[in-house]
Amino acid sequence: MYDFLLSDAQKQLRQEVRDLVRWVPRELILDMDQDKVRFPKEFLKEAARRNLLGCRHPREVGGRGMDWVSSTMVMEEVGALGYIFACVFGVGADLVCDAIVLHGNAEQKARYVKPLLAGELFAAECLTEPRGGSDFFGTSTTAEDRGDHFVLNGQKRFIVGAEGADYFLVYARTNPDPKAKSHQAITCFIVDRGPGVHVAYQYGLMGCRGGGTGRLVFNGVRVPKANVLGRVDGAFDVFNTMMIPERLGTAAMTIGAARPALELAGTYSTKRKAFGQPIHRFQGVSFQIAESAMLLDACRSLVYTTAVSVDRGSDPALIRRLVSETKRFVTESCQKVARDAMQVMGGIGYTNVFPIERIVRDLGLASIWTGTNEVMSMIIAHEWYAEHARTGSVRNVEADAHEAQAEGEKIYE
Repeated sequence: MYDFLLSDAQKQLRQEVRDLVRWVPRELILDMDQDKVRFPKEFLKEAARRNLLGCRHPREVGGRGMDWVSSTMVMEEVGALGYIFACVFGVGADLVCDAIVLHGNAEQKARYVKPLLAGELFAAECLTEPRGGSDFFGTSTTAEDRGDHFVLNGQKRFIVGAEGADYFLVYARTNPDPKAKSHQAITCFIVDRGPGVHVAYQYGLMGCRGGGTGRLVFNGVRVPKANVLGRVDGAFDVFNTMMIPERLGTAAMTIGAARPALELAGTYSTKRKAFGQPIHRFQGVSFQIAESAMLLDACRSLVYTTAVSVDRGSDPALIRRLVSETKRFVTESCQKVARDAMQVMGGIGYTNVFPIERIVRDLGLASIWTGTNEVMSMIIAHEWYAEHARTGSVRNVEADAHEAQAEGEKIYE
Protein backbone atom coordinates (compact mmCIF):
# COMPACT_ATOMS: atom_id res chain seq x y z
CA MET A 1 0.00 0.00 0.00
CA TYR A 2 1.24 3.50 -0.78
CA ASP A 3 3.06 5.36 2.00
CA PHE A 4 0.99 8.50 1.52
CA LEU A 5 -2.18 6.57 2.34
CA LEU A 6 -0.86 5.15 5.60
CA SER A 7 -0.64 6.68 9.06
CA ASP A 8 2.53 6.38 11.12
CA ALA A 9 0.94 3.54 13.09
CA GLN A 10 0.09 1.70 9.87
CA LYS A 11 3.62 2.17 8.54
CA GLN A 12 4.99 0.75 11.78
CA LEU A 13 2.66 -2.23 11.47
CA ARG A 14 3.81 -2.78 7.89
CA GLN A 15 7.41 -2.84 9.06
CA GLU A 16 6.52 -5.45 11.67
CA VAL A 17 4.89 -7.63 9.01
CA ARG A 18 7.91 -7.26 6.74
CA ASP A 19 10.12 -8.37 9.62
CA LEU A 20 7.94 -11.49 9.93
CA VAL A 21 8.26 -12.12 6.20
CA ARG A 22 12.04 -11.92 6.45
CA TRP A 23 12.01 -14.32 9.43
CA VAL A 24 10.39 -17.18 7.51
CA PRO A 25 13.00 -19.83 6.62
CA ARG A 26 13.54 -20.59 2.95
CA GLU A 27 13.24 -24.29 3.78
CA LEU A 28 9.66 -23.83 5.02
CA ILE A 29 8.58 -22.32 1.70
CA LEU A 30 10.20 -25.13 -0.28
CA ASP A 31 8.95 -27.90 2.02
CA MET A 32 5.39 -26.62 1.89
CA ASP A 33 5.47 -26.55 -1.91
CA GLN A 34 6.58 -30.20 -1.87
CA ASP A 35 3.97 -31.16 0.75
CA LYS A 36 6.70 -32.11 3.22
CA VAL A 37 5.08 -29.59 5.56
CA ARG A 38 1.31 -29.94 5.50
CA PHE A 39 0.39 -26.99 7.69
CA PRO A 40 2.66 -24.12 8.82
CA LYS A 41 1.84 -24.00 12.53
CA GLU A 42 5.20 -22.50 13.46
CA PHE A 43 4.62 -19.61 11.06
CA LEU A 44 1.22 -18.84 12.58
CA LYS A 45 2.60 -19.16 16.11
CA GLU A 46 5.36 -16.70 15.28
CA ALA A 47 2.85 -14.29 13.72
CA ALA A 48 0.78 -14.55 16.90
CA ARG A 49 3.86 -14.01 19.10
CA ARG A 50 4.41 -10.74 17.23
CA ASN A 51 0.71 -9.82 17.67
CA LEU A 52 0.15 -9.71 13.91
CA LEU A 53 -2.91 -11.96 13.63
CA GLY A 54 -6.29 -10.29 13.26
CA CYS A 55 -5.17 -6.65 13.52
CA ARG A 56 -8.77 -5.47 12.89
CA HIS A 57 -10.18 -7.23 15.93
CA PRO A 58 -10.69 -5.46 19.27
CA ARG A 59 -7.77 -5.31 21.67
CA GLU A 60 -9.76 -7.11 24.35
CA VAL A 61 -9.75 -10.30 22.26
CA GLY A 62 -6.12 -9.98 21.21
CA GLY A 63 -6.28 -7.80 18.11
CA ARG A 64 -5.03 -4.25 17.60
CA GLY A 65 -8.33 -2.47 16.97
CA MET A 66 -7.22 -1.25 13.55
CA ASP A 67 -9.21 -0.76 10.33
CA TRP A 68 -9.70 -2.39 6.95
CA VAL A 69 -7.02 -0.29 5.29
CA SER A 70 -4.54 -1.69 7.83
CA SER A 71 -5.80 -5.22 7.27
CA THR A 72 -5.45 -5.09 3.49
CA MET A 73 -1.95 -3.67 3.84
CA VAL A 74 -1.02 -6.57 6.13
CA MET A 75 -2.46 -9.14 3.74
CA GLU A 76 -0.48 -7.74 0.81
CA GLU A 77 2.76 -7.93 2.77
CA VAL A 78 2.13 -11.49 3.97
CA GLY A 79 1.21 -12.48 0.41
CA ALA A 80 4.73 -11.61 -0.72
CA LEU A 81 5.89 -14.78 1.07
CA GLY A 82 3.64 -16.87 -1.13
CA TYR A 83 -0.08 -17.05 -1.71
CA ILE A 84 -0.64 -20.01 0.61
CA PHE A 85 0.98 -18.18 3.54
CA ALA A 86 -1.56 -15.39 3.20
CA CYS A 87 -4.36 -17.95 2.83
CA VAL A 88 -3.63 -19.70 6.13
CA PHE A 89 -2.79 -16.37 7.80
CA GLY A 90 -6.20 -15.00 6.88
CA VAL A 91 -8.53 -18.00 7.13
CA GLY A 92 -8.38 -18.39 10.89
CA ALA A 93 -7.46 -14.94 12.17
CA ASP A 94 -9.53 -12.89 9.74
CA LEU A 95 -12.36 -15.08 8.46
CA VAL A 96 -13.26 -17.37 11.34
CA CYS A 97 -12.45 -14.88 14.09
CA ASP A 98 -14.31 -12.14 12.23
CA ALA A 99 -17.46 -14.23 12.24
CA ILE A 100 -17.18 -14.93 15.95
CA VAL A 101 -16.29 -11.34 16.86
CA LEU A 102 -19.27 -10.00 14.90
CA HIS A 103 -21.85 -12.67 15.71
CA GLY A 104 -20.61 -14.59 18.74
CA ASN A 105 -21.19 -14.13 22.45
CA ALA A 106 -18.61 -13.32 25.11
CA GLU A 107 -18.00 -16.97 25.98
CA GLN A 108 -17.38 -17.91 22.33
CA LYS A 109 -14.96 -15.02 21.88
CA ALA A 110 -13.03 -16.00 25.01
CA ARG A 111 -12.93 -19.69 24.11
CA TYR A 112 -12.19 -19.45 20.38
CA VAL A 113 -10.94 -16.01 19.35
CA LYS A 114 -8.44 -15.17 22.08
CA PRO A 115 -6.55 -18.49 21.89
CA LEU A 116 -6.39 -18.34 18.09
CA LEU A 117 -4.97 -14.83 18.01
CA ALA A 118 -2.48 -15.98 20.66
CA GLY A 119 -1.33 -18.85 18.45
CA GLU A 120 -2.70 -21.53 20.76
CA LEU A 121 -5.52 -22.75 18.49
CA PHE A 122 -6.04 -22.97 14.73
CA ALA A 123 -9.27 -22.84 12.76
CA ALA A 124 -10.74 -23.35 9.30
CA GLU A 125 -13.92 -22.25 7.54
CA CYS A 126 -16.03 -24.96 5.88
CA LEU A 127 -18.13 -23.84 2.90
CA THR A 128 -17.45 -25.94 -0.21
CA GLU A 129 -19.07 -29.35 -0.54
CA PRO A 130 -18.57 -32.23 -3.01
CA ARG A 131 -21.63 -31.13 -4.97
CA GLY A 132 -20.24 -27.63 -5.45
CA GLY A 133 -19.12 -24.41 -3.84
CA SER A 134 -20.83 -21.46 -5.52
CA ASP A 135 -24.32 -22.70 -4.60
CA PHE A 136 -23.61 -22.19 -0.93
CA PHE A 137 -27.23 -22.22 0.21
CA GLY A 138 -27.78 -25.55 -1.50
CA THR A 139 -25.72 -27.24 1.21
CA SER A 140 -26.45 -30.91 1.83
CA THR A 141 -24.74 -30.97 5.25
CA THR A 142 -27.40 -31.26 7.93
CA ALA A 143 -27.66 -30.65 11.66
CA GLU A 144 -30.57 -32.27 13.49
CA ASP A 145 -31.91 -30.66 16.65
CA ARG A 146 -31.74 -33.13 19.57
CA GLY A 147 -32.80 -30.85 22.40
CA ASP A 148 -29.63 -29.60 24.07
CA HIS A 149 -27.44 -30.32 21.07
CA PHE A 150 -27.39 -30.86 17.30
CA VAL A 151 -26.15 -33.90 15.41
CA LEU A 152 -24.08 -32.93 12.39
CA ASN A 153 -23.72 -35.06 9.26
CA GLY A 154 -22.23 -34.24 5.87
CA GLN A 155 -19.06 -33.42 3.97
CA LYS A 156 -16.97 -30.38 3.14
CA ARG A 157 -13.97 -30.29 0.84
CA PHE A 158 -11.13 -28.08 -0.38
CA ILE A 159 -10.98 -26.62 3.13
CA VAL A 160 -7.81 -24.54 3.58
CA GLY A 161 -6.29 -25.19 6.98
CA ALA A 162 -8.30 -28.36 7.68
CA GLU A 163 -5.20 -30.40 8.44
CA GLY A 164 -4.11 -28.20 11.32
CA ALA A 165 -7.42 -26.84 12.61
CA ASP A 166 -8.57 -27.37 16.18
CA TYR A 167 -12.07 -26.16 15.36
CA PHE A 168 -14.16 -25.41 12.28
CA LEU A 169 -16.77 -22.88 11.23
CA VAL A 170 -19.42 -25.08 9.62
CA TYR A 171 -22.64 -24.19 7.81
CA ALA A 172 -25.40 -26.82 7.84
CA ARG A 173 -29.10 -27.05 7.07
CA THR A 174 -31.15 -27.11 10.26
CA ASN A 175 -34.67 -26.72 8.88
CA PRO A 176 -35.66 -30.09 7.38
CA ASP A 177 -38.71 -28.68 5.61
CA PRO A 178 -37.90 -28.90 1.86
CA LYS A 179 -40.23 -25.95 1.25
CA ALA A 180 -38.30 -23.69 3.62
CA LYS A 181 -36.32 -20.94 1.92
CA SER A 182 -32.66 -21.92 1.93
CA HIS A 183 -31.61 -18.48 3.21
CA GLN A 184 -33.73 -19.14 6.31
CA ALA A 185 -32.88 -22.79 6.86
CA ILE A 186 -29.12 -22.85 7.53
CA THR A 187 -27.20 -22.41 10.79
CA CYS A 188 -23.55 -21.63 11.42
CA PHE A 189 -21.77 -23.77 14.02
CA ILE A 190 -18.42 -23.76 15.78
CA VAL A 191 -17.39 -27.41 15.63
CA ASP A 192 -14.52 -28.70 17.74
CA ARG A 193 -12.23 -31.31 16.28
CA GLY A 194 -13.23 -34.53 18.00
CA PRO A 195 -15.31 -37.72 17.68
CA GLY A 196 -17.06 -37.99 14.33
CA VAL A 197 -14.92 -35.30 12.66
CA HIS A 198 -12.74 -36.97 10.03
CA VAL A 199 -10.09 -34.93 8.20
CA ALA A 200 -8.24 -36.22 5.15
CA TYR A 201 -5.27 -34.41 3.62
CA GLN A 202 -5.60 -35.96 0.20
CA TYR A 203 -5.46 -33.45 -2.64
CA GLY A 204 -2.61 -33.21 -5.14
CA LEU A 205 -2.93 -29.47 -5.59
CA MET A 206 -1.50 -27.62 -8.58
CA GLY A 207 -0.27 -24.91 -6.22
CA CYS A 208 -0.87 -23.44 -2.77
CA ARG A 209 0.48 -26.59 -1.18
CA GLY A 210 1.27 -26.97 2.49
CA GLY A 211 -1.75 -25.03 3.70
CA GLY A 212 -3.56 -28.02 5.14
CA THR A 213 -6.22 -28.16 2.43
CA GLY A 214 -8.37 -31.22 3.08
CA ARG A 215 -11.70 -32.96 3.06
CA LEU A 216 -13.91 -33.18 6.12
CA VAL A 217 -16.56 -35.78 6.85
CA PHE A 218 -18.93 -35.19 9.75
CA ASN A 219 -20.45 -38.43 10.97
CA GLY A 220 -22.93 -38.01 13.81
CA VAL A 221 -20.98 -35.16 15.39
CA ARG A 222 -22.53 -33.89 18.62
CA VAL A 223 -22.51 -30.07 18.63
CA PRO A 224 -23.72 -28.31 21.79
CA LYS A 225 -26.25 -25.54 21.30
CA ALA A 226 -23.75 -23.22 22.97
CA ASN A 227 -21.74 -23.57 19.75
CA VAL A 228 -24.40 -22.09 17.50
CA LEU A 229 -22.96 -18.90 16.06
CA GLY A 230 -25.62 -16.21 15.97
CA ARG A 231 -29.06 -17.76 15.84
CA VAL A 232 -30.54 -21.02 14.60
CA ASP A 233 -31.47 -20.77 10.90
CA GLY A 234 -29.64 -17.44 10.82
CA ALA A 235 -26.44 -18.34 8.96
CA PHE A 236 -27.34 -15.88 6.19
CA ASP A 237 -26.41 -13.03 8.54
CA VAL A 238 -22.99 -14.59 9.21
CA PHE A 239 -22.39 -15.45 5.56
CA ASN A 240 -23.25 -11.89 4.48
CA THR A 241 -20.59 -10.30 6.69
CA MET A 242 -18.02 -13.00 5.87
CA MET A 243 -18.02 -12.08 2.20
CA ILE A 244 -16.10 -8.90 2.99
CA PRO A 245 -13.04 -10.48 4.65
CA GLU A 246 -13.13 -13.43 2.27
CA ARG A 247 -13.11 -11.45 -0.96
CA LEU A 248 -11.43 -8.19 -0.01
CA GLY A 249 -8.76 -10.08 1.90
CA THR A 250 -8.25 -12.38 -1.09
CA ALA A 251 -7.73 -9.39 -3.38
CA ALA A 252 -5.16 -7.79 -1.09
CA MET A 253 -3.14 -10.97 -0.60
CA THR A 254 -3.13 -11.60 -4.36
CA ILE A 255 -1.35 -8.30 -4.93
CA GLY A 256 1.33 -9.36 -2.49
CA ALA A 257 1.77 -12.74 -4.16
CA ALA A 258 2.09 -11.19 -7.63
CA ARG A 259 4.44 -8.39 -6.59
CA PRO A 260 7.57 -10.62 -6.39
CA ALA A 261 6.91 -11.84 -9.94
CA LEU A 262 7.17 -8.30 -11.27
CA GLU A 263 10.23 -7.60 -9.14
CA LEU A 264 11.97 -10.79 -10.31
CA ALA A 265 11.19 -10.21 -13.98
CA GLY A 266 12.11 -6.54 -13.82
CA THR A 267 15.47 -7.23 -12.21
CA TYR A 268 16.15 -10.10 -14.62
CA SER A 269 15.42 -7.85 -17.60
CA THR A 270 18.18 -5.43 -16.54
CA LYS A 271 20.76 -8.27 -16.35
CA ARG A 272 19.85 -10.56 -19.23
CA LYS A 273 21.35 -9.49 -22.53
CA ALA A 274 20.26 -10.29 -26.07
CA PHE A 275 21.42 -8.77 -29.33
CA GLY A 276 24.14 -6.94 -27.44
CA GLN A 277 22.02 -5.09 -24.87
CA PRO A 278 19.91 -5.69 -21.74
CA ILE A 279 16.48 -6.94 -22.75
CA HIS A 280 14.65 -4.21 -20.81
CA ARG A 281 15.67 -1.84 -23.60
CA PHE A 282 13.38 -3.69 -25.99
CA GLN A 283 9.82 -2.40 -25.97
CA GLY A 284 8.46 -5.93 -26.17
CA VAL A 285 9.92 -6.47 -22.69
CA SER A 286 9.74 -3.04 -21.05
CA PHE A 287 6.11 -2.54 -22.09
CA GLN A 288 5.13 -5.77 -20.32
CA ILE A 289 6.89 -4.56 -17.19
CA ALA A 290 5.14 -1.19 -17.52
CA GLU A 291 1.73 -2.81 -17.88
CA SER A 292 2.35 -5.03 -14.86
CA ALA A 293 3.35 -2.05 -12.74
CA MET A 294 0.24 -0.21 -13.90
CA LEU A 295 -2.01 -3.17 -13.09
CA LEU A 296 -0.61 -3.58 -9.58
CA ASP A 297 -1.05 0.13 -8.91
CA ALA A 298 -4.63 -0.04 -10.18
CA CYS A 299 -5.22 -3.08 -7.96
CA ARG A 300 -3.95 -1.26 -4.88
CA SER A 301 -6.13 1.74 -5.69
CA LEU A 302 -9.25 -0.40 -5.95
CA VAL A 303 -8.41 -2.34 -2.78
CA TYR A 304 -7.82 0.90 -0.88
CA THR A 305 -11.05 2.50 -2.13
CA THR A 306 -13.05 -0.58 -1.18
CA ALA A 307 -11.39 -0.81 2.24
CA VAL A 308 -12.27 2.82 2.94
CA SER A 309 -15.87 2.21 1.88
CA VAL A 310 -16.12 -0.63 4.41
CA ASP A 311 -14.41 1.38 7.15
CA ARG A 312 -16.84 4.27 6.62
CA GLY A 313 -19.93 2.08 6.64
CA SER A 314 -21.06 2.73 3.08
CA ASP A 315 -24.31 1.35 1.71
CA PRO A 316 -24.14 -2.48 1.91
CA ALA A 317 -25.19 -2.83 -1.73
CA LEU A 318 -22.34 -0.56 -2.82
CA ILE A 319 -19.89 -2.52 -0.66
CA ARG A 320 -21.06 -5.80 -2.22
CA ARG A 321 -20.43 -4.39 -5.69
CA LEU A 322 -17.05 -2.88 -4.83
CA VAL A 323 -15.85 -6.01 -3.03
CA SER A 324 -16.89 -8.18 -5.97
CA GLU A 325 -15.28 -5.84 -8.50
CA THR A 326 -12.12 -5.75 -6.44
CA LYS A 327 -11.88 -9.52 -6.10
CA ARG A 328 -12.37 -10.11 -9.81
CA PHE A 329 -10.22 -7.28 -11.16
CA VAL A 330 -7.33 -7.85 -8.77
CA THR A 331 -7.13 -11.62 -9.10
CA GLU A 332 -7.28 -11.57 -12.90
CA SER A 333 -4.84 -8.67 -13.14
CA CYS A 334 -2.36 -10.36 -10.82
CA GLN A 335 -2.59 -13.61 -12.73
CA LYS A 336 -1.65 -11.65 -15.84
CA VAL A 337 1.25 -10.01 -14.02
CA ALA A 338 2.62 -13.43 -13.04
CA ARG A 339 2.21 -14.90 -16.53
CA ASP A 340 3.82 -11.86 -18.14
CA ALA A 341 6.74 -12.13 -15.72
CA MET A 342 7.27 -15.68 -16.93
CA GLN A 343 7.07 -14.47 -20.54
CA VAL A 344 9.68 -11.77 -19.91
CA MET A 345 12.05 -14.32 -18.42
CA GLY A 346 11.49 -16.83 -21.18
CA GLY A 347 12.51 -20.45 -20.72
CA ILE A 348 14.28 -19.92 -17.39
CA GLY A 349 11.00 -18.63 -15.96
CA TYR A 350 9.40 -21.98 -16.76
CA THR A 351 11.86 -23.83 -14.53
CA ASN A 352 12.28 -24.00 -10.78
CA VAL A 353 15.51 -22.03 -10.94
CA PHE A 354 13.31 -19.02 -10.21
CA PRO A 355 10.08 -19.06 -8.14
CA ILE A 356 8.03 -17.60 -11.00
CA GLU A 357 6.56 -21.00 -11.89
CA ARG A 358 5.38 -21.47 -8.28
CA ILE A 359 3.81 -18.01 -8.21
CA VAL A 360 1.93 -18.77 -11.46
CA ARG A 361 0.71 -22.08 -10.03
CA ASP A 362 -0.33 -20.59 -6.71
CA LEU A 363 -2.26 -17.69 -8.23
CA GLY A 364 -4.43 -20.09 -10.20
CA LEU A 365 -6.46 -20.41 -7.00
CA ALA A 366 -7.13 -16.69 -6.70
CA SER A 367 -9.96 -16.48 -9.23
CA ILE A 368 -11.61 -19.69 -7.94
CA TRP A 369 -11.79 -19.65 -4.15
CA THR A 370 -13.95 -17.38 -1.95
CA GLY A 371 -16.45 -17.28 -4.82
CA THR A 372 -15.48 -17.75 -8.45
CA ASN A 373 -14.96 -14.67 -10.57
CA GLU A 374 -18.04 -15.62 -12.59
CA VAL A 375 -20.07 -15.32 -9.38
CA MET A 376 -18.41 -11.95 -8.80
CA SER A 377 -19.70 -10.81 -12.20
CA MET A 378 -23.21 -11.95 -11.30
CA ILE A 379 -23.10 -9.88 -8.12
CA ILE A 380 -21.62 -6.85 -9.88
CA ALA A 381 -24.29 -6.93 -12.57
CA HIS A 382 -27.12 -7.40 -10.07
CA GLU A 383 -25.98 -4.55 -7.83
CA TRP A 384 -25.22 -2.20 -10.73
CA TYR A 385 -28.65 -2.65 -12.31
CA ALA A 386 -30.33 -2.20 -8.92
CA GLU A 387 -28.30 0.92 -8.19
CA HIS A 388 -28.99 2.37 -11.64
CA ALA A 389 -32.70 1.76 -11.20
CA ARG A 390 -32.62 3.63 -7.87
CA THR A 391 -30.46 6.58 -8.83
CA GLY A 392 -30.75 6.94 -12.60
CA SER A 393 -28.40 9.30 -14.45
CA VAL A 394 -27.33 12.82 -13.57
CA ARG A 395 -28.36 13.96 -17.05
CA ASN A 396 -30.58 12.52 -19.74
CA VAL A 397 -27.68 11.93 -22.14
CA GLU A 398 -29.91 9.83 -24.40
CA ALA A 399 -31.37 13.08 -25.67
CA ASP A 400 -27.94 14.44 -26.58
CA ALA A 401 -27.89 13.01 -30.08
CA HIS A 402 -28.83 14.72 -33.34
CA GLU A 403 -31.58 12.27 -34.19
CA ALA A 404 -32.62 11.47 -30.63
CA GLN A 405 -36.26 12.08 -31.46
CA ALA A 406 -36.29 10.32 -34.83
CA GLU A 407 -39.65 8.64 -35.25
CA GLY A 408 -39.68 4.85 -35.46
CA GLU A 409 -36.00 4.32 -34.70
CA LYS A 410 -36.03 3.34 -31.04
CA ILE A 411 -37.67 -0.07 -31.08
CA TYR A 412 -37.21 -2.27 -28.02
CA GLU A 413 -39.50 -5.23 -28.72
